[in-house]
Amino acid sequence: QVQLVESGGSSVQADGSLRLSCAASGGTVNNYYMGWFRQAPGTEREFVAGLTKSGSSTTYGDSVKGRFTISRDLAKNTVDLQMNSLKPEDTAVYYCAATSSVINSYSQNSYRYWGRGTQVTVSS
Repeated sequence: QVQLVESGGSSVQADGSLRLSCAASGGTVNNYYMGWFRQAPGTEREFVAGLTKSGSSTTYGDSVKGRFTISRDLAKNTVDLQMNSLKPEDTAVYYCAATSSVINSYSQNSYRYWGRGTQVTVSS
């Protein structure tokens, strides 16, 4: 089974940028539908972005469209999340997730494999 490890979380000022990375082992990212989720204290886990196995299609949560970009590096076996124009409401723990097949990419229940998360804090 695939193991996922996130990195790149940090504290940043509003309007700044961060790039998160999800390193996969025990499997290759092009064999999975990959997703990024986030969870702020006291809230439910929220879908952020998804990438198909082929890498040809992406989806985004409404709150991040136009600001975040999901991509992958097959040579490094990673899936990245470029986050621009960050806002204080983007503050959360960000999780990488993977699944062999997906019905609803927006639902955390569709994903079998999860990383432990990386903290992103955006200050105003």
